[in-house]
Amino acid sequence: MPQPRQRFLGSLYGRNIRAVFARGLKATWGTNWSIMISGFVEPVLYLLAMGIGLGSLIGTVAGPGGEQISYAAYIAPALLAVSAMNGAIYDSTMNVFFKLNFARLYEGMLATSLGPVDVALGEILLALLRGGMYATGFTAVMAAMGLVTSPASLLMIPAAVVIAFGFASIGMAITSYMKTFQQLDWVSFVMLPMFLFSATFYPLSVYPQGIATLIQALPLWHGVEMLRQINAGALGLDTAGHLLYFVVMIAFGLVVTTRRLEALFQK
Repeated sequence: MPQPRQRFLGSLYGRNIRAVFARGLKATWGTNWSIMISGFVEPVLYLLAMGIGLGSLIGTVAGPGGEQISYAAYIAPALLAVSAMNGAIYDSTMNVFFKLNFARLYEGMLATSLGPVDVALGEILLALLRGGMYATGFTAVMAAMGLVTSPASLLMIPAAVVIAFGFASIGMAITSYMKTFQQLDWVSFVMLPMFLFSATFYPLSVYPQGIATLIQALPLWHGVEMLRQINAGALGLDTAGHLLYFVVMIAFGLVVTTRRLEALFQK
């Protein structure tokens, strides 16, 4: 008698990520579309206020490769990275926290043929959709303002999705350990300094060496530098290094998230 074929990853993967994604997409479109728009508007306002307002006083600055570019063109790719981060983090923390601890949605999902990998990837894909929408819209704003400086700039959109993927996977992994709403405040507590100090508005050289080294370990700094290099067309080994950072980040987040969901609901 032939033996039944073993599923890939066994009970961890039910090969139905699309069910989790479709359910989340329907719920988001029906109730949270206004919140999604607000997350896109904030970086655009920063770009208008800082890039045009402050930029008129600063003039030009040194971009990747040492070429002089406008201040608005300098901060625009950084704000695109911030936009991708915000969309991914808010989807993978606050939304996931409610589903995990109050709606008990994942408990019900994992009682079916779905596995932890289906749930993790389905939720992360929702965060990626949000990050991709932000990236596309923000890139269009940059183009309208004349801040797209090379033909390679269109690569910023998939690169921003990779950034969103990294933050979403880590965000969901961290959220799986949270038990109270107060713990979610730590997300904003970490994100705001990372936004302000990751060379978003001024170069890393303004910091002392010790602080600069610490900032270079932050994921947002790698995202900011990668998008600046892509927008300037200055692609090289440094760009590949930033991309590799996010690949490792994605893999680590997925492994932790899958194991946590399995530990919580597959006892």
